[in-house]
Amino acid sequence: MATSTSSVVFGISVSSSTSLKIRSFRNVPTVLNSHTPSGLNVVTSPHHRHTATQRPLSRNSFRVQATVLQEDEQKVVVEESFQAKSYPENGGGANGEPPDASSSSGLEKWVVKIEQSINIFLTDSVIKILDTLYHDRHYARFFVLETIARVPYFAFMSVLHLYESFGWWRRADYLKVHFAESWNEMHHLLIMEELGGNSWWFDRFLAQHIAVFYYFMTVFMYMLSPRMAYHFSECVESHAFETYDKFIKDQGEQLKKLPASNVAVKYYTEGNLYLFDEFQTARPPTSRRPKIENMYDVFLNIRDDEAEHCKTMKACQTHGGLRSPHSYTDDACEEDAGYGLPRADCEELTQ
Repeated sequence: MATSTSSVVFGISVSSSTSLKIRSFRNVPTVLNSHTPSGLNVVTSPHHRHTATQRPLSRNSFRVQATVLQEDEQKVVVEESFQAKSYPENGGGANGEPPDASSSSGLEKWVVKIEQSINIFLTDSVIKILDTLYHDRHYARFFVLETIARVPYFAFMSVLHLYESFGWWRRADYLKVHFAESWNEMHHLLIMEELGGNSWWFDRFLAQHIAVFYYFMTVFMYMLSPRMAYHFSECVESHAFETYDKFIKDQGEQLKKLPASNVAVKYYTEGNLYLFDEFQTARPPTSRRPKIENMYDVFLNIRDDEAEHCKTMKACQTHGGLRSPHSYTDDACEEDAGYGLPRADCEELTQ
């Protein structure tokens, strides 16, 4: 019963009215009814539209200066939960919990613990298998990990498209972010293939068959409980972060002597980086611009990507709490344009 409630609340439809468009970080106690797939009415509160009497938004408030990762930068800590007060803000409570977490029933808390216990057990089981098979074959292990890591985002998008086709859910920002996540994982996979991680037939066979099973398992889990599916993906991404972090510490000096992967150079430093910014929902767009000079930088940035995936998966466990990071700059443009700021200046501001 609690699991069904989780899925129903998560599936709130926002397609019924364009007036529900979320604005910048000001709340108003407006109440509306949205219909869920089960026909239940769910109460939610959208953000308030700026009024003409408010002070125009400053251009400088949306200027984001790109930063460059340095070797002595502070370590990314995956264990830190996605905070509701960090960018972008969401409707969740502290530590990414749902707004009604404090009043949730004991049964629901019990169900959450069961879900997470199952996820941890499954993740630990797979880790033990990989540790046995790939304890001294790093690139092959990374190839298997990255083949598997893309799968949940495909599954999430499949279910979201299915529900949208039925007219149940419409989560455009979820589709955008999950596609950007799969795009990021695909380039991780291409890097591992460039390094020869897929050279053995057995490694390709194992990774592909695990991926097929994982896909259908995730689809079923996501339809049963999106919260559980996102937590499982968070566990997988957390393991990936720890694996790369350990590898960097053990092989760092050797990696600094190796030339950077061509795929990594193109992905991290060239072309349009819109999709690179899109999956990092806990930071403003353009706030992270990696340097890629050697293989140490490559693996450092892959590790940090996994940390960002963890934060996004944590945010997804707050029902309706995920929003594209570019949505905030888009809203800023619309508001500033309403106050007379030329559209060209606004577009320059968000680039």
